[in-house]
Formats: sequence, structure tokens, C-alpha cells
Amino acid sequence: MHKLLLHPAAPGVIYQQNHVGVYRSKDYGNAWERIDQGLPYDFGFGLAVHPTDPHACYTIPLEPAEYSFRATDGALNVYRSKKNGWRKLSRGLPQKGAYLSILRQAMDADRLDPCGVYFGTAGGQVYASADEGTSWEVAAGTLPPIFSVTAAVVE
Repeated sequence: MHKLLLHPAAPGVIYQQNHVGVYRSKDYGNAWERIDQGLPYDFGFGLAVHPTDPHACYTIPLEPAEYSFRATDGALNVYRSKKNGWRKLSRGLPQKGAYLSILRQAMDADRLDPCGVYFGTAGGQVYASADEGTSWEVAAGTLPPIFSVTAAVVE
């Protein structure tokens, strides 16, 4: 298992990502539903949950071929789950030559409204979205590999 997240606003809703897919449970993990249909790959490391929508999570599918574990075909895309599938979120993300890896703990979402979503790459970039993933910008670009990202709201 790559990542397991309890939804903060929906008791019993759990998301997980592993070597063979993305799953959701609505009953505290007693039964799991595979929800990765529509993603370019069922493999990936980054996973975050939307703080108020129990149907929404974010992931970055990675190409597992030859153990490269990098963004699909050179385009860096985040996907958001919806009740009826996935939506690709790429505005502001590199779409050519972005053969980047995102590690297991390197994605998170804050609890603001609208929520912010953040992820880091093994290449040392941190990307941020202040509008639930609709658009992205580079928050930092010259860091060492990013192993973990945690969002916090300071009041």
C-alpha cells in the first residue's frame, strides 16, 4: 500500500492507493471499491483528499513501465475524482519533458475553502493550487528531492 487516508469530514470514508489501483471504502475499510477507471495508469504514489467532499480525492498517476515511476508520457497531470469519474487538472503544470516522480508522502490538501492542493517532486519542485487543483503554480523549484508534503493552516 502506498497511501491510506481517512476522510476528515465523512466518517467511514477511506481512500487508498497501491501498486494495482486507487480504492475507496465507505464503511471503515470493510469493503473496497476500485475507483481508478479513467486514469491513464492505475499506479501512482501521490494521494490527497478534498477536506469537505467525500467523493473527491487527488492523485498523480505514474508510469510503472521498467520501474521508471514518472509522470505519464512527459506530461505532469493531477487528477481529481468525482462521483462519475476523473477530471484531469493540468493548467500551469508542464506538459512536455516533465518526466518527474512524485513520492508516497509528497501530496496533501489543506482545509481552506476553496481547498489548496500541494505536491512535491523527486526533482525538487513544489507545485501549489489555491483553487482545488483548477490551476497550478511552482511554489519552489530548486530544492532537493521532496519526500513529504504536509499542508497546514496557520490561524
